[in-house]
Amino acid sequence: MKSPPDGRFPPRLAAGGWARLLAQSRGGFENLWVHEDENGRCITKLENMGFRVGQGLIERFTKDTARFKDELDIMKFICKDFWTTVFKKQIDNLRTNHQGIYVLQDNKFRLLTQMSAGKQYLEHASKYLAFTCGLIRGGLLNLGIKSIVTAEVSSMPACKFQVMIQKL
Repeated sequence: MKSPPDGRFPPRLAAGGWARLLAQSRGGFENLWVHEDENGRCITKLENMGFRVGQGLIERFTKDTARFKDELDIMKFICKDFWTTVFKKQIDNLRTNHQGIYVLQDNKFRLLTQMSAGKQYLEHASKYLAFTCGLIRGGLLNLGIKSIVTAEVSSMPACKFQVMIQKL
């Protein structure tokens, strides 16, 4: 889908259609890792795609927003405003150890809801989260926070994203 000449995202995508687009693209994502080599190159590609999208979205979403006071304010923005715009719901739970590790929990993650019927997909669920990990990491980097983002699924469609802040 091509952006309009003025650089704005199409209204459907800017208003939360990203989750729908990703869910519909799931078949395309599956094709990426069917031929995956031992090094996980295809999952890395997905994460990098999400990283670039996250950078662009954050730039767009925060252009009229006041500066954030601190790291926790940025994480709250990600959990409330960013997540709501992209996935049409807030993160269900945000936890921190106040030492640079945050855990974002989504109890009904939209990209996993269609697969959640059986346990046979549990081992493949992390592949569907690579894009979202990149999305979070790219958004945070554009807000001045370098991080490592990993995902964990213990029971579908719930998932946890662990954000480890790297001091610059």
